[in-house]
Amino acid sequence: MPRPLRPQVPGGIYHLVSRGVRKLPIYTDDLSRRRFLALLDETLGRYAWELHSWCLMTNHFHLLVTTIEPTVSEGMQYLNGCYAEWYDWRHGYEGHVFERRFWSDLIETDYHLFEAARYIVLNPVRANLCATAADWNWSSYRKTMGTTTKGPELSTMLLYEFGRRVQTARVNYAAFIRAAE
Repeated sequence: MPRPLRPQVPGGIYHLVSRGVRKLPIYTDDLSRRRFLALLDETLGRYAWELHSWCLMTNHFHLLVTTIEPTVSEGMQYLNGCYAEWYDWRHGYEGHVFERRFWSDLIETDYHLFEAARYIVLNPVRANLCATAADWNWSSYRKTMGTTTKGPELSTMLLYEFGRRVQTARVNYAAFIRAAE
């Protein structure tokens, strides 16, 4: 029986997740994380995605993106495929890097958007990898807060949901995240 088609809508906002096969690590060091982020940046441009939030864990990643055109599957196939080819080449492996299909959730309300954004940057805190979202190098939290310029290009849409001025929005965003740490 064929798998059901994913809902894909122009202008849709999606929470996307992919995990390593057998829950194995997909990032072995900072080089692999930087390579993945470079491929993510390439994917954003190639498929005209807007990135609102992201987090790289050890064996999976989270993205919060808006797809201008309905290209969720194509974009994820490109991102995961390119990264898996590079990962296998680098480590001398063959076979799958990611398990199953990627997971996706179409965001349909503002509440859902805010909770997904918070969940993503708090993932390493809840996994006991760090004490606060600001402590994790491999998420969009620091770039959103303006404490780094590293990482893929972020949309300002999410930030400006927290205030009209950048500094006010950052203060409100930080408070929103801290409220759930």
